[in-house]
Amino acid sequence: MICFIRNVLDAKDSINCDETYAKAYYRRGSAYVALGQLDLAVKDFKHLCKLMPSDKDARDKYQMTLKEHKAREFAKCIEKDDIKVNVNLDDIQVDATYAGPKLETIEDLTAEWVVSMMDWMKSGKVLHKRYAFMIMVKCREIFEKEKSLVHISVPEEEEITVCGDVHGQFYDLLNIFSINGNPSETNPYLFNGDFIDRGSFSVEVIMTLFAWKALLPKHMFMARGNHESKNLNKMYGFEGEVKHKYDVKTYDLFSEIFCYLPIAHCINNKIFVIHGGLFAKDGVKLEDVQKVNRVREPPDEGIMCECLWSDPCDQDGRHPSKRGVGVQFGPDVAARFIEENNLKLVVRSHEVKHEGYEY
Repeated sequence: MICFIRNVLDAKDSINCDETYAKAYYRRGSAYVALGQLDLAVKDFKHLCKLMPSDKDARDKYQMTLKEHKAREFAKCIEKDDIKVNVNLDDIQVDATYAGPKLETIEDLTAEWVVSMMDWMKSGKVLHKRYAFMIMVKCREIFEKEKSLVHISVPEEEEITVCGDVHGQFYDLLNIFSINGNPSETNPYLFNGDFIDRGSFSVEVIMTLFAWKALLPKHMFMARGNHESKNLNKMYGFEGEVKHKYDVKTYDLFSEIFCYLPIAHCINNKIFVIHGGLFAKDGVKLEDVQKVNRVREPPDEGIMCECLWSDPCDQDGRHPSKRGVGVQFGPDVAARFIEENNLKLVVRSHEVKHEGYEY
């Protein structure tokens, strides 16, 4: 993501120096395609065609990008929030050769079953689609009923473990559970987004988290990260992995469920937890976050976008994000948000910390 943004900025500098430099328009247009900003890519490739009217590659790039842009815009026009992926378990038969964990109904789900599923996937095998769909449909039902901001109550004598980006690293997830214990009513977890992409075992990660969520809806919490979105899934591997291990319909169901994931949590009214960070303006209250319509693909601006994309920095104030989306916010911004909302702490993920965490 950062390399594409850098390509955009470098190309912009080149164009500012020479507005006839065709290669800069080509590079910037290609970077915009990778970033999913097809409207801007179309403009660059159209200008490229004016600079190089006889260049076949330029015309092909323009036509292909324009076609994809029109298709996406058309899809937005006909998109309806009430359309769901229809799941009929009777249509999914289990082959007699399947030797993995099985469920008669979702009510038969137990901690022992989830552990057996984890062991099955640890051996390099995939959970049968029928049982995957049973778990996913149950999670869809749970997440639909939750608000955009979920309040979590943890008794003083107990703890909750907050985990940052897992990014498809299934064996790291197993290691977390090995060290810290499996989820349970006395060992709750909050996984703070970016469960998928980059790693080769995103399906195994998300199915494990969904299984625990289905079993322990009040003790396993999951927040949406910036990678729980179609644009990034196409770029960073999750879409291809799901289609390889299952099929298109399974991917569509995952994408739908991601739109129901909460975008923030608040623990005991004092600890605000989001994947990305804080906001482009002061005065945002927890109530504002709770009212956000999250059931959609992430927008390019606003509270939902900033919850998923923003980053802290050491300099006071607000600054443009190096990611090209969201903002960078300083310690003063964080302090005001904490004071205005009567909080003690903001916890976020979204960045690698080599010691595991950082204050």
